[in-house]
Amino acid sequence: MPSAALEIRGLNKSFHNADSTTHVLDRIELTVRQNEILSIIGPSGCGKSTLLKIVAGLDVDYTGSVQLEGKQVDRPSREKGFIFQEHRLFPWLTVERNIAADLPLKKPEVQRKVDELIRLVKLQGFEKSYPKQLSGGMSQRVAIARALMRSPQVLLLDEPFGALDAFTRGHMQEALLDIWRENQTTMLFVTHDIDEAVFLSSRIVVLDARPGRIKEVIPVDLPYPRKRTSVSFQELRTLVLRTLERTEPDEQSWDI
Repeated sequence: MPSAALEIRGLNKSFHNADSTTHVLDRIELTVRQNEILSIIGPSGCGKSTLLKIVAGLDVDYTGSVQLEGKQVDRPSREKGFIFQEHRLFPWLTVERNIAADLPLKKPEVQRKVDELIRLVKLQGFEKSYPKQLSGGMSQRVAIARALMRSPQVLLLDEPFGALDAFTRGHMQEALLDIWRENQTTMLFVTHDIDEAVFLSSRIVVLDARPGRIKEVIPVDLPYPRKRTSVSFQELRTLVLRTLERTEPDEQSWDI
């Protein structure tokens, strides 16, 4: 079995204000293995994005332990790449300069890495283009390349394809798998889309309603490439949906 890239032990998170305390995450115990894509899915407000921010080091006000490669996470660092639903590119910079970010392109080693990532995300010919000249899917490819620029140990993705149309979303899922096959980057992926979780993941973590607890970890024992129309895919999809339907007594809507 692959070694652990990320270890989360006894994680509890609450938000406090003058009048009340909201318990968001409750006793999260989770191991993310080296080189796997692990998806997190659950009802709205169950703490999925909060968990990702804690792993990223963007929120350190919690109890418990979060360790990346054996080191406690206590701040943002280059070891963790974060991709949001919105691409957040700098509109005044070209594709290659957005990927390089604060690194100087005039350095040969930086230019070589940028060129390599542009090839990886299949944006050859768009190096000098600006974000306004790109489609939504192309912009997210740039965001992924930028996150990979510093060779992170784990890539954190917070519904990165949620704003895209279904056709583009499918292409981006394929593109992400291509990147994963070539780079073997460990990925922690938050999504509301059941098909997306089954299509991409080695395991799916289902969080219960607030406070977020791990209800079930579902292994996805399907070979790549996966066919969404296959009987085994549909059976697993149904299993995830039924597990989600037991997370919240009130009516929930899911991307199915």
